[in-house]
Amino acid sequence: MATVKQVGDYQLGPLIIEGKTKQVYELPGRPELCLLLNKDRITAGDGAKAHDLAGKAAISNRTNGKVFEILNSVESRAGAVGVKTSFVGAASDRAFVSKRCEMVPIEWVTRRLATGSFLRRHPGVQEGYRFYPPKHETFFKDDANHDPQWSAEQIISAKFKVNGLEIGPTEVDIMTRTSILVFEILEKVWATRNCALIDMKIEFGVDSSGEILVADVIDSDSWRLWPSGDKRLMVDKQVYRNLTTVTDSDLDTVKRNFEWVVDQLDHLDPPSDHLVAILMGSPSDGEHCKTIRKHCEALGLNTETRVTSAHKGTEETIKIVRYYESLPLKVVIVAVAGRSNGLGPVISGNSPLPVINCPPLKADNVDRDVWSSLNVPSGLGCSTVLYPESAALNAAQIVGLSNYVVWSRLRVKQLDNYVALARADKEMRN
Repeated sequence: MATVKQVGDYQLGPLIIEGKTKQVYELPGRPELCLLLNKDRITAGDGAKAHDLAGKAAISNRTNGKVFEILNSVESRAGAVGVKTSFVGAASDRAFVSKRCEMVPIEWVTRRLATGSFLRRHPGVQEGYRFYPPKHETFFKDDANHDPQWSAEQIISAKFKVNGLEIGPTEVDIMTRTSILVFEILEKVWATRNCALIDMKIEFGVDSSGEILVADVIDSDSWRLWPSGDKRLMVDKQVYRNLTTVTDSDLDTVKRNFEWVVDQLDHLDPPSDHLVAILMGSPSDGEHCKTIRKHCEALGLNTETRVTSAHKGTEETIKIVRYYESLPLKVVIVAVAGRSNGLGPVISGNSPLPVINCPPLKADNVDRDVWSSLNVPSGLGCSTVLYPESAALNAAQIVGLSNYVVWSRLRVKQLDNYVALARADKEMRN
């Protein structure tokens, strides 16, 4: 493939590197960015099998763009970023702009089911063996030696220096956890299309500021995908790998599979099927409820606030609850009432909706007032938390059972917490 001078609105600089299925170019005047141009080429066996496949570049570019848009969409709205990626945006139907990175020469593989090379390396394990938690493996990128499997200890011992960052135990752990996170997010996404994500590989790069980013490309070359969980229906590159001879008809089948995948991603609508209703017993509880709402919205939760008192306006409270029960949404109630908190328990005793008590306690009354939220009559299932953030997280856990975006934001938040601690510990040790 000849070097290219312009793609879309982007004037290209020198070719940085060319691989089997893409070229990477500098962008003049933007040293922090680069452009990745896909090829109409499909390969397997470290390039031993290779064919031209018209249209594959555009299909791969669309698939990659959709996947990275999903990963970027689950970043915390509060400003913390969990899935840090190099993806910037599409440049044309065959190319996209990326943050410029030096690549870590390792493939990071996560598996849910045992199949493929895992079975060859682990004789005796039955195909379909389910890994929980997901199985994670790493492979050194070395085509001449067919990408040998490496342990974490080998990666650490190699002391890779990537854009000035030495890849040590902390960095390996961050990339391992991020790899599993990316897999689990996309596993949830594909489950909404009745597809099982079996395994996948990703790569990481380090940008000029020393930040580790999910980089390169994630497309149908990157995973095993089985519609309805049935291996016979596979729609990934394994179909091409399995071919002993390759005809034009075979290539058409592979292309149709890839087109089907991107079509499924095109029809993926992020769910907005829930509501967290924050009910306060008095307008004086407003500031407490504003804080709950802020934490909810940072996790991507749809919220609204109401004022109602179970003691002073019981009938109106029940009427409000009936309204929420009538909505075609998954509704979670957060009940905020001070002193004798009858609001949460009354709602819980009269509705199947999940109820979270979060009373606005003060230091001088916590030992008295919290008991009306905790010591509830038998038959009531409301939970009680003391902090606004806890109420939001509890609501998100309930909504996340059926909403991959909210579930993913919770997982991203957990990764953020881990990374912050790990980096603080590394800095302290140094």
